[in-house]
Amino acid sequence: MFNASEMPPKTTIQPVLEALAAANTLPQIPIITSVTCCFVLAVLYVGSLYVWSTKHNRDHPATIKRRFASVSVVMLFAPFFVWYFSSPELLSEESFAKLLGFRWQGLWQAVVIPYGLTMLLFMGPIFVNCQNESIGSYFDLDYWRGCLHNIIWVRNHVMAPLSEEFVFRACMMPLILQSFTPVTAVFITPLFFGVAHLHHIAERLSLGVELSTALLIGLFQFIYTTLFGFYSAFLFARTGHIVAPFLVHAFCNHMGLPDLQDLWQQELWRRVLAIVLYVVGLAGWILLLPLATSPSIYGNTLYWNV
Repeated sequence: MFNASEMPPKTTIQPVLEALAAANTLPQIPIITSVTCCFVLAVLYVGSLYVWSTKHNRDHPATIKRRFASVSVVMLFAPFFVWYFSSPELLSEESFAKLLGFRWQGLWQAVVIPYGLTMLLFMGPIFVNCQNESIGSYFDLDYWRGCLHNIIWVRNHVMAPLSEEFVFRACMMPLILQSFTPVTAVFITPLFFGVAHLHHIAERLSLGVELSTALLIGLFQFIYTTLFGFYSAFLFARTGHIVAPFLVHAFCNHMGLPDLQDLWQQELWRRVLAIVLYVVGLAGWILLLPLATSPSIYGNTLYWNV
């Protein structure tokens, strides 16, 4: 006969359940605080691009250098939002550098694995590019010297990925993760990232592009940057490293959107092979994404402790 006295007392089970629940959440701050901070950071970042009065377009060296300077100021200021508005309990338990994604444990994994995973996703476009360009140029020291002396290349491959990932991931994600679950946070911060790129509509209008065309391109860019933002935020939350989304961002800027017109102009056998690589790369990326970003690989118990 069942004896109710054999059941474990509720008082012994409840603390265990509470401890398990607490182990997978950060100390909380109000939602209005985290969302407002992210909104202000996004406004500051975009606003810093337009504080200068200039007659030149965005690709002029003078414009780029000025924007480097103003964005650097935002990067210096952004961590204060994390420090001031984060939970005191969290700041007392974890190092501030770790909150921003700067730590040694799992560093080489965060450098190699997400980058390789993203190359898998771009396997088709990489194959097409290799048909048009010599892959040997990437092993040529003069090629890299030329890149480093090209300020547009530096902007696209270094400064833009570094500043955007630092502000929108390293400084926004720690705040949002103190108000939402990791999955929800991954879907919130990219919206700020996508909206922050809508300012390009005004730049295109200033160049004489028709309003309808500028809006269409702007909408497409919003969708593309938001989708990339999901991936980048996911990498930050899963790896606990800022270097992972930074390198992936730089790689994606280098690759750009797949050139389907170039794909169609290839010889038939190359075209078929490229399409197969497109499909295999996407399927492989989807299958490997949860495995290759497992927090245990990177020793990440802070942001995605599940």
